[in-house]
Amino acid sequence: MPQIEIRPVISTDIVELIHLDHTCKTNYVWQMDRLLDDGQVQVKFREIRLPRSVQVPYPRLAESMADDWQLAPGLLTALHEGVPVGYVRLIENYEVQTAILRDIVVDHKIRRQGIATVMVMAAQNWAVQRGHRRITMEMPSKNFPGIKLALKLGYEFSGYNDSYYPNKDIALFFSRYLK
Repeated sequence: MPQIEIRPVISTDIVELIHLDHTCKTNYVWQMDRLLDDGQVQVKFREIRLPRSVQVPYPRLAESMADDWQLAPGLLTALHEGVPVGYVRLIENYEVQTAILRDIVVDHKIRRQGIATVMVMAAQNWAVQRGHRRITMEMPSKNFPGIKLALKLGYEFSGYNDSYYPNKDIALFFSRYLK
């Protein structure tokens, strides 16, 4: 794994972070099946292999990212050789003592080298320092690499929200308690 430094984002990082490739490539998705029956609702997610690889677009609007970042209490960047190569954005829900990891992005040239794992660990430490008992990761159902990362790090599926993102994708939520 490359040498990575994690620190809070500074204003000079913003332009580089916005220009990172926010898409992901996948061969799988989590497909939702919903059955509405008299007096009950059944929702099932299943892993589906796609007929070919697809490039999954980022679910958030690029033009609103800088504004969203101004409001985020937690915005951490990963630096490789002094250059920003990724970031995580966190928000807080004080009522339930939960930090929500809204975004996690690693530059496509340096993916699959453990940087996302290091950033999630840094996000967990950030949440603990701010007194949170739980952390939740949110991601589109098409972000299979993100789903696998969450499961690998001990997060459990904790819910979904249909048509959550501006592009109407389903959001999946994975959570874990912090020590």
